[in-house]
Amino acid sequence: MISLSIIQSQNPILFFQFFQRLEEGGMFFMFPILIMLLLVFFLIIKAIISIRKNHVGLNKNIQLLNSIGLFSVVWGMLGQLIGIVGMFDKMEAISEISSDVFAGGLKVSALPPIFGFCVFIISRAASIVFTWISKEVE
Repeated sequence: MISLSIIQSQNPILFFQFFQRLEEGGMFFMFPILIMLLLVFFLIIKAIISIRKNHVGLNKNIQLLNSIGLFSVVWGMLGQLIGIVGMFDKMEAISEISSDVFAGGLKVSALPPIFGFCVFIISRAASIVFTWISKEVE
């Protein structure tokens, strides 16, 4: 939270754009991915504490990181597919659509998978680092 407040004070436009993109991508899909991101950060902190306490429960944290990261990608892709189907339904009802509206719909439908992939990359990188640390100790 401290780093978020530092980022917000240094560049409030960036912070505002982040939440604007969350809302634009659809809160039904973006909010759970945000919760998964916060959960990934929590598990990273918990794994660091676990490393300091003789690796108790580290493998469980690594498995949870992997599962949450994969679920965030799948949830984002589901959001994209549902968004694209909704966009095609609206296009069918209008019958004539401009390229600007079409491009805007594709952009909005791409936001959940992008955010899901970001969560996946963070969780996978942490998983790799923690696996490497646990193998070095053994």
